Amino acid sequence: MDRAAGERIDGWRYDPPYDFYDLDADPADRQTFLDPTNWSDTYAVEADDGTLVGFFEFDPTDGTVEVGLGMHPEYTGRGLGRAFVEAGLEVARDRYDPERFELAVAAFNDRAISVYEALGFERLETDPQATNGGAHEFVRMELEVSPSPRRR
Repeated sequence: MDRAAGERIDGWRYDPPYDFYDLDADPADRQTFLDPTNWSDTYAVEADDGTLVGFFEFDPTDGTVEVGLGMHPEYTGRGLGRAFVEAGLEVARDRYDPERFELAVAAFNDRAISVYEALGFERLETDPQATNGGAHEFVRMELEVSPSPRRR
């Protein structure tokens, strides 16, 4: 991730109800995301032609990698989510060798939830999370990772 990619992501605008994910929907989240000191485990994803198609944020802790991600609005809802998420998880497997992945997704986002479930993520719980000026329901999900040769 670099400043140019962060600024491009800041300009992404999603159609409702996914505008919930626009960075300017929550000024504190926006400020955190755009702070370069937070980018040590954040990766911009570009196509071969340099088009920014998304990003991944990884937070590795004690065998678990918390995953955050976003796709460019032009690529959402087109059946590309599974391949995108699989590619990001593969990078995280190679870099962090986790025992499990966890993520949180807005409860209304059935598109994303169906992608995560198709990849084997299981729902853990639904909890309110403070963001975008209020408390919104998020589904916490987990995926157990097969042991790599390094952990056997």
